[in-house]
Amino acid sequence: VDAMELAPRLDHIVLFSGDGDFRPLVESLQRQGVRVSVVSTIRSQPPMIADELRRQADNFIELDELREIIGRPPRDVPAESRMETAGEDR
Repeated sequence: VDAMELAPRLDHIVLFSGDGDFRPLVESLQRQGVRVSVVSTIRSQPPMIADELRRQADNFIELDELREIIGRPPRDVPAESRMETAGEDR
């Protein structure tokens, strides 16, 4: 609903979802002249984006390709924490 209300003031919207239920929204926004990019992934099993949503979007952005840009580096776990955790598994 918010996207539809904002559409007259937008030229591009980015949707972070793979839910096919958003396809009618994307289509409606496009009819109003709004470009729609969808961020999700097809690299998981099963893919986390509905094929009809991916095809409807003006641009599909593979989430995994953003890893280097928006991802956090792995957290260093202190050695004593690793030992405590390993002891709990036994």
